[in-house]
Amino acid sequence: DNSWAIQAWPDLFEGREIFLRLDLNTGYGHHRKVITSGVDSKFGISLEHLDDVRARLAEIGGRVVGLHAHTGSGVINADVWREQLERFFDVLPGFPDVRVLDLGGGLGVPDRPGRAGFDLERMDELLVEALGERDVELWLEPGRYLAAEAGVLLSRVTQLKTKGQYRYLGMATGMNSLIRPALYGAYHEIVNLTRLGEEAARHYRVVGPICESGDVIGESRFLPESSEGDVLLVANAGAYGRVMASHYNRRAPAEELILS
Repeated sequence: DNSWAIQAWPDLFEGREIFLRLDLNTGYGHHRKVITSGVDSKFGISLEHLDDVRARLAEIGGRVVGLHAHTGSGVINADVWREQLERFFDVLPGFPDVRVLDLGGGLGVPDRPGRAGFDLERMDELLVEALGERDVELWLEPGRYLAAEAGVLLSRVTQLKTKGQYRYLGMATGMNSLIRPALYGAYHEIVNLTRLGEEAARHYRVVGPICESGDVIGESRFLPESSEGDVLLVANAGAYGRVMASHYNRRAPAEELILS
């Protein structure tokens, strides 16, 4: 990920097979904080530094057998991965021993009902067509794509409050259990399980109990008339939920239960 590592610890790489993480300058993502390519990202070796990396590796007998890049997270457009692969092809001649191209992850998950999901078949067609007869393996890191929809956050309504134009719906937990809305502005569908079948009646700002104005789980959510004690479901919490949770404000995050 950084040519400095080869210079600082040459003994670690001497005679080894190595993967390099490159910055192919193909940054995409659902939020600027999850775009992991381009000059604004700390990740990857810039292409203008590759000659220096090759020279240093030649001195210690390091052999590059894999190239890796990651464009960002929450990308729905399958064409992004073809673009990434074609940029790999531009640098591949400089690494004759490469047998793996790791295209990274970031496959998007639809965040709202009715939105189209990621088209795996389309991506497969694009990558197979672009790869042609090249003798390399393609790797992907599906990550959140596999886990997001497998988990939900459940919490009870603790209080309701009207203030100005807002009707606040307070939950028993918040950004200490699911920080993605506060950190990324991520949208997670919210359902009042206690009121299933009832018509939506008003808009709520759904908030947690943490001492931060940013502890908002959902803005302007159109829900049935809700009451203290109702159970809310926050969808797509199976990835980057519990693993990013904290005991901030000395509040324990939601308990994790696994059903098999």
